[in-house]
Amino acid sequence: MDEVYEFFKKAGTYYLATVEGDQPRLRPFGTVDIFEGRLYIQTGRGKDISRQVAANPKVEMCAFVDGVWVRLAGTLVDDPSEAAEAHMLDAYPMLKDRYAAGDGNNQVLYFKDATATFYSFTSPEQKVVTF
Repeated sequence: MDEVYEFFKKAGTYYLATVEGDQPRLRPFGTVDIFEGRLYIQTGRGKDISRQVAANPKVEMCAFVDGVWVRLAGTLVDDPSEAAEAHMLDAYPMLKDRYAAGDGNNQVLYFKDATATFYSFTSPEQKVVTF
């Protein structure tokens, strides 16, 4: 999981795909964190993604760095704990002007049953990481 985290962190921006009804939805994201041995992302509870994940928690995210990309597929789980929210905000202090731990809007979600696959244009090998 650390390798997956480091890759998304290095990318800076990754793309997260959800589903709304029968329509895929894709958007850029930038938050990724490890807390208590889980890989987390962050959003706001008032955003479309929050409703989409509540309806269907299976998501996929992808990032590309230096000719390599990672696709991470898994299930997102809402973690309402203030400790998880505070940890994310400490990792991304620029979010503190919009969110606070326990404010009812800040939402952190962690991956479970996740599979990350590393791809490259220059190598036929794929590296798979599960957690």
